[in-house]
Amino acid sequence: MAQIVVRNLDEDVKRRLRERAERRGKSMEAEVRDILSNAVAEGEQPTVGLGTRIAALFAGIGLDGELKEMRGEEPRPASFDS
Repeated sequence: MAQIVVRNLDEDVKRRLRERAERRGKSMEAEVRDILSNAVAEGEQPTVGLGTRIAALFAGIGLDGELKEMRGEEPRPASFDS
């Protein structure tokens, strides 16, 4: 197994890592291993935009078809008038 040393770690970060590990019933070292493993695994997943994820959630139940791109437009309140 490989080892790494993290220098100049802020005391607050170290404290919060220790507290997080305690809440999860792990050693601080085990918690850091899990955090690093999860961070690397997340980087391997394809990135999908929020709009694409929302459209996928509602596909087939009323949010089908093209949605108008609103980037750059001023926000405006919803109108509920018929």
